[in-house]
Amino acid sequence: MKFFSNIKGRIANVLFWSIISAAFIGPGTVTTATKAGADCGFQLLWTLAFATIACIVLQEASARATIYSGLNLGQAIKKHFQGTRLQLPAIILIVGAIILGCAAYETGNILGSVEGIALMFPGVHKWIIVAVLGVLAALVLAMKDIKVISNLMGAFVFLMGFTFIAVAILGRPSIGDMAQGLIPTVPDVDGVSLLVLGLIGTTIVPYDIFLGSSVVQKDTTIRDMRTGVAISIIIGGLISMAILVVGAEMSEEAQTEGFSYALLTKTLESHIGRGAVYVFGAGLFAAGFTSAITSPLISALTAKSIFGKETHHGNDNEQGKSFLAVSYAVLSIGLIFGFMQVEPVPAIIMAQAFNGLILPAVSIFLFMIINDEKIMGKEHVNSLGNNIAMILVTWMTLVLGLVKAIKAFWDIELLQKICRRVLGHSVPTSDEFFVMSAISAIIITMCVVWYIARRKKKQKFARTKNNH
Repeated sequence: MKFFSNIKGRIANVLFWSIISAAFIGPGTVTTATKAGADCGFQLLWTLAFATIACIVLQEASARATIYSGLNLGQAIKKHFQGTRLQLPAIILIVGAIILGCAAYETGNILGSVEGIALMFPGVHKWIIVAVLGVLAALVLAMKDIKVISNLMGAFVFLMGFTFIAVAILGRPSIGDMAQGLIPTVPDVDGVSLLVLGLIGTTIVPYDIFLGSSVVQKDTTIRDMRTGVAISIIIGGLISMAILVVGAEMSEEAQTEGFSYALLTKTLESHIGRGAVYVFGAGLFAAGFTSAITSPLISALTAKSIFGKETHHGNDNEQGKSFLAVSYAVLSIGLIFGFMQVEPVPAIIMAQAFNGLILPAVSIFLFMIINDEKIMGKEHVNSLGNNIAMILVTWMTLVLGLVKAIKAFWDIELLQKICRRVLGHSVPTSDEFFVMSAISAIIITMCVVWYIARRKKKQKFARTKNNH
């Protein structure tokens, strides 16, 4: 009986933490991963494997900080910068970025869910689907216990896993080619650097880092957290890989017609059969619906952690009127654009770009917090191995953000003049964007490491002085 009880507890733990993978596997993942498969076949599977590991590093650090400090990530950021000039800018950046970013994602989530239903039932009017989705999402968000919501989202993750993996298997992909795709290589495809960064960005989502911190329960142990986080994110990574494998089925058609859900439907039907379209549509619906719930949830949890009363673990499960107001405001934004029938793929890409700009700041803040003795305690600050992993992940997120930022601001004439002098032409190639961003990211990461080392030295000196 004890054995079965332990197994049941472990399954429940993984199911609870699956809310993280439910949040990052959305229509953006489906769009980016299928496009990566269509453009490069299996050659970028290694990118998703790497992104999955990096996601585990960040989520584990965020949840560990909450367990040891009793503060969720928003509260910890406030405490870290308390009494400094950076406190207000940090709060504005986090609240504005998270809530606005979730609102941007919500549009893509709703539209993705609609496309999933439309794939299965093309005759149904899309505005009816939007209305039904809105009612269902509102009912879930009204639940008072976050643990119940987490378990519900976990069930949807397993539905996604079954559907996407089933479609991938039905396509009979080459095991040898897939194994080869796990070996890091950069295919000779135009824009491959940005595609690699897109796969990373759709797996490591900044809002999820706040979510993982906010759902920590008072009785959560480090061991249970690490097990739940690792297994749930690995499952999410495998689902993303299955989506990429499905995308590889449409390789030839995508090169001539360009990626679209219509082309995906056509490819699945011709290569596998109409049944695959229904299965994939169910998976796309589950991906969009889970993210359509987690985005408003993250917004409300973040606002509560910054502006609410400081409570240990921040998870008293009391979702008051202000909590629901923020949740429903974000949900409403997605529904409005859903009723307007905005094109889903451009909306999803816009949200991905916004994500890339926010992620580096969240990674840097988290890196600072888990090395702050005042928050973590002397015994629980990051070890050398954990810091090495955080340095690598922080650098990677900076590259992602800088590529998006540099491309966004490239219309500035001064930048074009500098580029013309250095490179000989005014518009850099994708690879040149990547190199510029990588070098800049190294410099910024070194500055962050210097700041953390300097702060640690001051804290050690203060501790020694107090002991004497």
